[in-house]
Amino acid sequence: MLAATQRIYGAPNVLTLEQIARPTLSPRDLLIEVLATPVTQGDRRLRSSDFPTITWLPGRLMFGLTRPRVPVKGTQFAGRVIAVGSEVTQFNVGDNVFGSTDDGAYAELLAISEDSTVIHTPQGWGHAEAASMPYGGITALVFLNRLAKLSEGEHIAIVGASGGVGRATVQLARALGATVTAVCSRDHDLMRELGAHHVVDRRNENFTGHRARYDVIFDTSGHVSFSSCRKSLTAKGRYLSVYMTARGLWDMAWTAMRGGQRSICGVAFGDRELLEELANLMADGSLRAVIAERYPLERIIEAHERLETTPTRGEIVVERTLTHEHSATL
Repeated sequence: MLAATQRIYGAPNVLTLEQIARPTLSPRDLLIEVLATPVTQGDRRLRSSDFPTITWLPGRLMFGLTRPRVPVKGTQFAGRVIAVGSEVTQFNVGDNVFGSTDDGAYAELLAISEDSTVIHTPQGWGHAEAASMPYGGITALVFLNRLAKLSEGEHIAIVGASGGVGRATVQLARALGATVTAVCSRDHDLMRELGAHHVVDRRNENFTGHRARYDVIFDTSGHVSFSSCRKSLTAKGRYLSVYMTARGLWDMAWTAMRGGQRSICGVAFGDRELLEELANLMADGSLRAVIAERYPLERIIEAHERLETTPTRGEIVVERTLTHEHSATL
């Protein structure tokens, strides 16, 4: 099968297209023909080993100290089940599925356990649209629901709202009944389409200089800090960041002991429960996909290069057409 592999960390040109062996199935595995996989900032970090500050060594130990431990990357996918292991009970050949994986989605075929982070694609959703949702959507769910515990009627400012995580967060925060302020330097009209009540142009305005006080400030961009946002938070306000730095961990520990305003940083790991929650929001119309560009697998290097140059108005997705019409149980 065709796959995009990488043997070293680095720029997009470390990716190589090659024919590799088809994956073998264990009794509880699904064989999925990957019909769409997004190219995300998370994928870029894994490709280049761009792990921030104190997470560099843990990241290298997890994914490969001197070179990638697994050569086929790609962490989100959507496609169709073309074969199932003998003990699979939750899926059938022909099912449309989507989900997240540690690696392996940059290939024509993916073998994954039925007990992992994979579920049926909501009805009416295409493969490219479904594949584009877990990266930003699961991060938004973790930070807003589990960490910030955002409530109806609260006011949230989302810094970097036009990015992949930001777009999903704007939509989720609106669905949760919050008043949403999108802080970004582009795509202001899109922010309003996705549900933002207010938009602040980061190039010309300082949102922390407004008289508004926010219950939650979610920094998805690394452009602000807890100290720069404290005066714009309510007495019980929460500052969230997707960047885990030494200063961020110190602020988190200090504010947890002190009480009042909180600084929270973390990493969002997907699981089946979160993916099902995301799928329900997709199915009821609370979330929609925003896709900017589509590339075939043969142009995946170009897709990565595009991600690193000019910001796009939506997700970059690598997609394929279905080629396997047969069914099998292995």
